[in-house]
Amino acid sequence: MTIFSLPFEQEIYFRASRSSGSGGQSVNKVSTKVELNFDVANSKLLSKEQKQKIFEKLFNRINKEGALKIVVQESRSQFVNKKIALEKFQNLIASCFQKTKKRIRTKATKGAKQKRLNRKKKHSELKKGRSYQWF
Repeated sequence: MTIFSLPFEQEIYFRASRSSGSGGQSVNKVSTKVELNFDVANSKLLSKEQKQKIFEKLFNRINKEGALKIVVQESRSQFVNKKIALEKFQNLIASCFQKTKKRIRTKATKGAKQKRLNRKKKHSELKKGRSYQWF
């Protein structure tokens, strides 16, 4: 678990609010839910290419203003939720820049084809045996 260096944290904005769910006596007093906001569109640390890649991969998590929003309310502690939000943010950004391997198509072997056909035949016979014959 590594947390970003100081320059990255300067562009991250946290907002805390009351969390839903269980919390005991302090449920209506303590703000434990954490929202992490990172303005991708106006980030000075990212290049245009990096921003474009983030917009492509995380389009469903970025709002109209170009801000990435991560909401965490897993713990009853605001500090722990902040830590979890930073980890999720780091993993999301890292996953955007990982190159995916191109899938190489392979053909099914003769044995695999035969096994599939045998399984289909056996299943068909099993279903045939369930039907009621009128003689």
